[in-house]
Amino acid sequence: MTDEAEQGAAAARRKPVRRIDARSLRGLAHPLRMNILEMLALDGPYTATGLSARLGENTGTVSWHLRHLAQHGFIEEETDRGTKRERWWRVVEDTKILETSEFRDDPDTKGALSVYMHELVQQYFSRVTHYLSEDWDAEWHRSGTISDWCDLRMTPDQLKALNAEFMEVIARHKVTPDAEEAPGALPVIVQIQSFPRKERDN
Repeated sequence: MTDEAEQGAAAARRKPVRRIDARSLRGLAHPLRMNILEMLALDGPYTATGLSARLGENTGTVSWHLRHLAQHGFIEEETDRGTKRERWWRVVEDTKILETSEFRDDPDTKGALSVYMHELVQQYFSRVTHYLSEDWDAEWHRSGTISDWCDLRMTPDQLKALNAEFMEVIARHKVTPDAEEAPGALPVIVQIQSFPRKERDN
């Protein structure tokens, strides 16, 4: 493949980028809608019936939240699948960017941002506790890690640079559509949480 062809193929593999605005944030910031979106992202597509069974919610309620997520462009219907009575939903394949600093001083959106961030952290926590409660063989246990580093001191620019390097490493390990998946591969979740800590007086 020529350099131009490789560049074209790489561009086709890149997901479109979407910046989440205030309206979309308010549309997403609901515990049930965030749970629905997570399930569709991890295990989807799903129908409202399938999601309601997993979530323990009424099918009508789930259907309403699915339509709400679709209205805000987070999910879309698989039109070539299902029936008029049983619709399948999938996550819109794009890279979502949320700049939290844009909304912290906006009184109309600050509450939605708080709900969103707290639910997101709860999802991260639940994923870890679920992993710890499952029975894995020794090879997978040795491969996973739950680690933290508390001896770093950085400026905001240094912290941004560290996160950018993390993202570059993750990007190198993503499976592309034209690459063969290794035998025995399973879905892997990588959670990176990096944030400053206020110093306490001695």
